[in-house]
Order: sequence, then structure tokens, then C-alpha cells
Amino acid sequence: MRIGILGTGHVGRALASAWERAGHDVAIGSRRPGDPDLLAELEELVAAGVRVEGSAAAAAHAEVLVNATPGTASVALLGTIGAPALAGKVLLDVAVGFLADGTPSHPVVSLGEEIQQAFPDTRVVKTFSTIDRGVMVAPGSLEGPSTVFLSGEDAGAKQAVRGLLTDLGWSGDSVLDLGGIATARGQEHFADLFVAVARATGTYEFGIRIVLPAASPVGTGG
Repeated sequence: MRIGILGTGHVGRALASAWERAGHDVAIGSRRPGDPDLLAELEELVAAGVRVEGSAAAAAHAEVLVNATPGTASVALLGTIGAPALAGKVLLDVAVGFLADGTPSHPVVSLGEEIQQAFPDTRVVKTFSTIDRGVMVAPGSLEGPSTVFLSGEDAGAKQAVRGLLTDLGWSGDSVLDLGGIATARGQEHFADLFVAVARATGTYEFGIRIVLPAASPVGTGG
């Protein structure tokens, strides 16, 4: 699959590397694709076959476009690419926005909803907002199973994202579809609890697991 990743930070790099290893055709998009300092930072990715292009070129390349930009800048950056260029594309949104004081930039609605509203013809799927980049690409590094969530309106887009999650090592029963894009609020608003857990445990490399009630034995009644 052709994947374009917007964002050259730690999350974008981790996803680009993992999906390239899984056999996908990956381009990473930047606002400064020819910057020698950036290319030096991305040397290992480039050597592995990941291309570094402008944001618009990465979007044009992509069957699935990944938003791994800072959440406070995501809508503006996507706007530079333009709604016509994004129409019909699957946009896998992993970003969460934070203000300078560390508080979430989207305390009422989610960034995922804001993107979907700004680009109504784009098929937005929110995922990966509840885990660190290391766990995103190596769920097997945890001691036990973990849950990852999907939010979005388009069933076909969700199916495409499920396939990409499988390529990163996420099993089918670890993926929980929460429903429409409004449920992205729950994913993004987990940020405060995520930070608190990280501070309490001393690591960002952890997952969460949805545990359902045990099934009642047959014939026991209510």
C-alpha cells in the first residue's frame, strides 16, 4: 500500500520505519524536504527506502495519509494541501494537541472531529491516541495484550486502517471500534490519564486493556 506520513517527529519516523519493513511504499512529508539537516536526521529511513517529500507530494502519493503532526498545527497544515487533494483519501489521525502549558488543545471536541469537519470528503479514522510510539509499532513488547481504538464514520476506511494495524503486530481482537468520529474525544481526552500513569510507573511504554465481565454459566439465571 502507498502510505504518506505527515510529520517527521518521533511518531512519524517510528511508523514510517515499521510500515516500510512490512513492505509498504512509504513517503514521509515535511515542509522542508530538502533541508540537509532534516535529511541527515532521517538518513536511516532514507537508506531503508522511505522517501522524504513535501507535504503535498506525500499526500498525493498516499492511499492512506497519516497525520502525525503536532495537533495544534494539523488543520492548518492539511489546509495547505487543500480539500480537493484530500477528498476520498483515508486519513489516519494519530495526533493529540497540547498547549504550551501542557494542557490539551481540544478540551471539548477532538482534533479528529475538527479535521473531519474541515475536510468533509476525507475519510478520517482516529487511532493510536492512547499509546506511546514504541507500543504503536511493537505491541508484543508488552507483558500482555492491549487494546487499541478506532473512531470514524467510514467502514471501508476503518478496514484499511485495521490492515495497517495488523502489519504492526496488532491482533484482530485487540482492535476495538468505538463508533463515529465523535468518539475520538475519548481517545484524545485520555491524554491526562496517560501522562499521570507514565509518571506513576516511570515509563510511557504501557498499554490499556478493555476487560469485559466473565460470561455467566449457562442456567445460572440473572
